[in-house]
Amino acid sequence: MRWCVCKQWGPPSSLSIEDGPPLPQPGKDEVAIAVSACAVNFPDLLVIQGKYQTKPELPFAPGGEIAGVVTAVGEGSARFKPGDRVVSFVGFGGFSTDVVVREGSVAPLPPGMDFFTASCLFVAYGTADYALRIRANLRRGELVLVLGASGGVGLAAVQLAKAAGATVIAAASTREKLQACRDAGADLLLNYRQGDGNGGGRRGGNWRGALKRLTGGRGVDVVLDNVGGADCETAVRSLAVGGRYLVVGFASGTIPAPPLNLVLLKEACVMGVFWGAWREREPEKSAEQMVEIVRLVNLGKVKPTISRVYPLDQAPRALEDMGARKVVGKVVIDTRSEGRSGQGMSSSTLSRL
Repeated sequence: MRWCVCKQWGPPSSLSIEDGPPLPQPGKDEVAIAVSACAVNFPDLLVIQGKYQTKPELPFAPGGEIAGVVTAVGEGSARFKPGDRVVSFVGFGGFSTDVVVREGSVAPLPPGMDFFTASCLFVAYGTADYALRIRANLRRGELVLVLGASGGVGLAAVQLAKAAGATVIAAASTREKLQACRDAGADLLLNYRQGDGNGGGRRGGNWRGALKRLTGGRGVDVVLDNVGGADCETAVRSLAVGGRYLVVGFASGTIPAPPLNLVLLKEACVMGVFWGAWREREPEKSAEQMVEIVRLVNLGKVKPTISRVYPLDQAPRALEDMGARKVVGKVVIDTRSEGRSGQGMSSSTLSRL
C-alpha cells in the first residue's frame, strides 16, 4: 500500500508519500477497496492541522471521499463482492491506494460514471442538499445567494438550488470563477471585488450596493456561506425579512461575529450545517439523500465540476492549492498514479479520459 501520510499536525508540506503498513483483512461487516480516486475537500486541509472537529490518531492519511473496486469482503458482508465498483465516505484514509471500511459506508458506483466524478459526489452535494433542502427548506421561486460559489460545495449549491426552482446569485472573486458559476447555471453573478461587474464594490463588505441592485432592493431569502470572514455581515444585512443564513464553513480562515441585532430586525434564522454529524445521526435519511443525488445526476441536473486531477505524490500540492483558494470546483487525487510531471491534469485533459 502507498499512502500520503500525516505524522504530525501541520501544513500540507509536512505530509509525505510512503509505503504504508500492510492492509489488514476486512473484518466482520467490512470491505476492502482498491482506491482509484479520492476527492479533495476543505476539511482535509483542516484535519491535517488538527483544526477540525474530530482528530484521527497519528499517523493517518487524509481524504474522506473515495471511489474504487472491492478487493475483499469480511464475514457478514452480503451487499458487495470482489470486483464491484463502489464509492464510499470514509472520513479519512482516502489518500492511499487501499483501504478497509465499514460496509455501511459503501454504495455501488452509479452505472456509467467514472471514478473521478463518483468520488466528488457525496460530500459537496450532500452538504449543499442538506443545507438547502433540509435545513433551509428552500422553496421554488426563492432567491438564493451562494458565497464562495466557485468551490465544490458552492457549485453543488448552485446546481441544486436551480434544480429546486430557485433563482441563484453566485458570488466569487475572479472572472474565471464566475464563469464556472455561470456554466453551473447561476442566474446572476456577483464579483466580490467589482460588485456586479459595473464597478462599486471591493472585497471586505462594500459589495452590498451591487447585491441590492441585483435583487431590486428586496434582499435574498437564503444565504449559503462557505467563506465566513468579512463578507458575513454584508450578507446578513442583505437578507430579506424572514431570511435564512446557512453557516457551512470558514474558508477565509476567520469565524465571523455578525451583529445579532440584524438577525432580530430581519426576523432571520441563522442555521448551522454539519452534514457529517447529520449523516451519522440519520443513516437512513442519508442513504435516501444519496439516492436522490444520483437520480439528479442521471437526469443531467447536476454534475461535478472537476478542474484538476493530481497524482498521489502531488496530494500535498492539491491541498496547498485549495488552501490558497486557487481551486475552481473540485480537485481529485488519482491514487493509482505517481511521478507525473506538472501540476496535475487539467479539466480539458480529464474530459478525454
